[in-house]
Order: sequence, then structure tokens, then C-alpha cells
Amino acid sequence: MDRHALFANYINNHPEAIGKVVDFDADHDRLYHFDLTAANKELTAEVINRPSMFSQLINEKLINNNCRYGIGGYMEHRTIYAFSSHFDTDDEPRRLHLGVDIWCDSGTPVYAPLDGVVHSYQDNNNIGDYGPTIILQHNLDGLTLYSLYGHLSRTSLDGLSPGKLVFKNQQIATFGTSDENGHWPPHLHFQLMFDMEGKQGDYPGVGKFSEKEIWQKNIPDPGLILKFPDAVNAG
Repeated sequence: MDRHALFANYINNHPEAIGKVVDFDADHDRLYHFDLTAANKELTAEVINRPSMFSQLINEKLINNNCRYGIGGYMEHRTIYAFSSHFDTDDEPRRLHLGVDIWCDSGTPVYAPLDGVVHSYQDNNNIGDYGPTIILQHNLDGLTLYSLYGHLSRTSLDGLSPGKLVFKNQQIATFGTSDENGHWPPHLHFQLMFDMEGKQGDYPGVGKFSEKEIWQKNIPDPGLILKFPDAVNAG
């Protein structure tokens, strides 16, 4: 059985082991799906290059649709990364988003959805990068899974050490501001990996679109953990 099947089986067989990543009440809270592909004509170069305008666009969509959080991004082919050379390569620029983004205000609490330990952490302080980042390691009946939390506040890294225990539903961080999170509107990048490939405190959250099938082998859908309902604008 491959790792994706083992992961899905664990989720199905141990629903009590799965906690929350953010505070979300499915009975009352609503989600707005953000399309950050070329199809979204509101994402002009001016908006993308100015975090304040980008944040205003995000906030207006959430308020106007009575949504607590925005959501989206898993394996999404995005154009917004053109604003930063961080995503450029010699042959093919990186445009494939590998995790899920959860959009909300800075200071929004972030929780560990599974028991585990701190694998690594660091401030990836580049324009367009994660900013403060925490990576947790989990043991799911013998299957190793890593969870990454990017665009955090700098205070989220205080008091951490590799191997530190974390528990399901324990608050581990908060969303960072644009000044500390890589110059993005406040949001969380949540991503899962089976193999860290020797990396510490960082793992690509954006890859080459031509390598999508390769990335999918190591990066399962975070929706299996989040279990969010459909967004109000789904479909």
C-alpha cells in the first residue's frame, strides 16, 4: 500500500486523532475560495506588487461574502509569483502552489492538528517567501508525516526546539503581518509532506508546473486534515 493510501486509511480509521488547524465552526463559519490563477482578472500587477492593495482585496471579498476565512491553492497553477524573483529559475519559473492557503487577519491562532514533535523552524525572510515557518513531524501508526506552517508571526518561533512535543489542538503559532510574513496579505500556508528530503525549517511551497506529478507523490491533499466544507462560491 502506498503512502497516500496509508494516510487516507489512518484518517478514516482514527477520526478522533485529527484536530483543527484554525478555529472553524462548520455550523456558523463560511469559507470563500480565492482563485489566484490567471483567470482572476482582479489580480493586476499593481495589486500583486502592493501588499496593502492585495490585503484590501482579500478583506473585501471576505466581508462582502460574510466569510470568516478564505481558502484555496492546493496544486493551483498561479500567476501571482511573478512579483518576486524568489520563484524564478533558469528554465521554468515556479508557479505551482503545493499547499493550501487559509486567509484571515494577522494574529489568527494556528493549531497542531495531530500529536507530534517540532521537526524544525526558521525565518525564511525573503520577499515572497514563507517568513517564519514551523514544521512538525507526526507518526501515524508507522507512517511518517510532516506538516508545514508558513507566513507566521516572528513570535511564533519563540521557545521552540527540535523534538519538542506538540499535541492535537495545541496552539503553536499565529498568522504574521505583511511586514514579517514575506510581504503577503496575512494568511497561513499549510502543507503536508511524507519526506522532508533532508531539509530543515523550509520545504518548497511552490514548484514547477511540469513537475506536478512528482510533487503530488510526496505532498498529499491538506484537505484530508482540514475537512472544510465547500466554499460559498464553490463551482
